[in-house]
Amino acid sequence: MRPAFTGFLALCLGIAVAFLAIPIVALFTEVPLGDVPGLLRDPAVQDTLKVTARTNAIANVLILAVGTPAAYFLATRRFRGRALVITLIELPLVLPPAVAGIGLLAAFGAGGLFGGALQDRGIVLPFTEWAVVLAVVFVASPFYLRQAISAFESVDPTLHDAARTLGASPARTFVRIALPLAASGLVAGWVLAFARGIGEFGATIVFAGNVRGETSTLTLTIYEQLEASFDVALSIGILLVVISAAVLLSYKLLSWRRSSSTSPTPFGRSSSAPA
Repeated sequence: MRPAFTGFLALCLGIAVAFLAIPIVALFTEVPLGDVPGLLRDPAVQDTLKVTARTNAIANVLILAVGTPAAYFLATRRFRGRALVITLIELPLVLPPAVAGIGLLAAFGAGGLFGGALQDRGIVLPFTEWAVVLAVVFVASPFYLRQAISAFESVDPTLHDAARTLGASPARTFVRIALPLAASGLVAGWVLAFARGIGEFGATIVFAGNVRGETSTLTLTIYEQLEASFDVALSIGILLVVISAAVLLSYKLLSWRRSSSTSPTPFGRSSSAPA
């Protein structure tokens, strides 16, 4: 029975790998790779690249700048309502993207919860680049926060106590002890957030629309180009695969170099354990 069971496991693995790999392979075979650079020089694609780069750069800075201390607080403090706060943070992970978009519109749109007050101050968010930024932050930040909390929780609390005993302030302990030891897990969380943000579609199209040169991102342009030019849509897909793979491989290389780190890593290493 052992060879039969092993064969069953191998068959399941083969099916899973084939199913996940075939669409990626198809992207690279359905359009001549030599034509991709020229297709990506299309003015519509260039505008989209600029918008995607700007909005995701701002969104990622906000996620890291606010999310890192927020995750550290949740990882190192116990207070009434903590479970509820974490649940609220994780809720966008399971929300349909369109619901996220309509929620942002209800909160910041004209006549929304805060939209009127913002408009009175001359601030209009919907259908602007800032709407894209907010949509990316909303859908991507929970991926970073969730992993960052786990990374900080994995740091030995006695190290914090030792640092405080030696006179280090809470801020210095955070910068010199917690951040370096949790770095691998934080990078893993950022990789997940970056991948989710750069592929955001549903919340963006509802809250920010698809205005060329202002709110049209790479994923929105893929949808737009499906009928206009399928080859352009494929080329953008190839570009996104390359970007995502480069970020993931960079993280894995960093993880392997920091193999002695105590931070948890959500991506398995391919190296086999020593005999």
